[in-house]
Amino acid sequence: MSETTSLSSSSAPKRVFPPLYKSSGDAAMDRLAFFHILERLKTQKRTGWVDHKVPEPESISDHMYRMSVLAMCTSDPDLDVSKCVMMAVVHDLAEAQVGDIAPREGIPKAEKRRLEAEAMHNFVHEMLHSSPAAQRIEALWKEYEEGESKEAKFVKDLDRFEMACQASEYERNHGMQTLQPFFESSLPYIRHPEVQQWGQALADERQKKNSTG
Repeated sequence: MSETTSLSSSSAPKRVFPPLYKSSGDAAMDRLAFFHILERLKTQKRTGWVDHKVPEPESISDHMYRMSVLAMCTSDPDLDVSKCVMMAVVHDLAEAQVGDIAPREGIPKAEKRRLEAEAMHNFVHEMLHSSPAAQRIEALWKEYEEGESKEAKFVKDLDRFEMACQASEYERNHGMQTLQPFFESSLPYIRHPEVQQWGQALADERQKKNSTG
């Protein structure tokens, strides 16, 4: 959730990272440990919403699930939709280890990238023993991080749109009035034409709601 405007870190506790997993040598048990660590994505709340005191904020996996369904909704024939869906599922996978690091925590971007790469390396090699499935996950994650392929760029736009969509729903459902930064840091940066259309529809809906009260 790095694109949102960060809040003050003066009262925020310093993030403590759990220890990296060490392989037991038993491939079945190590794989099961990976399956269990995925639960953290279901229980960890997205930091930006927590910082803005959103009631019952979404989890990391909530965010990735809707992105995956959004990817299935594209009509762009030039995209590998299956790849986009899988990329959406794994793009925040490292956060199972390092959490959703926010800018206000003062962790430099280079260090954040290092921590996330270290987490993915741990998943792929210590937990999944460099299996073909592990290599596929790692390749998808790296492709997203590099942001060069048309699928990676599209999924990044889905990341932006999904965040704005969620912000709009929090405004509607909880009367939140402090979420404008989430729109400003997402919708203007969408580049894929179809996702731009979705973003414009969302902006129009929000404007209509605000004008009618």
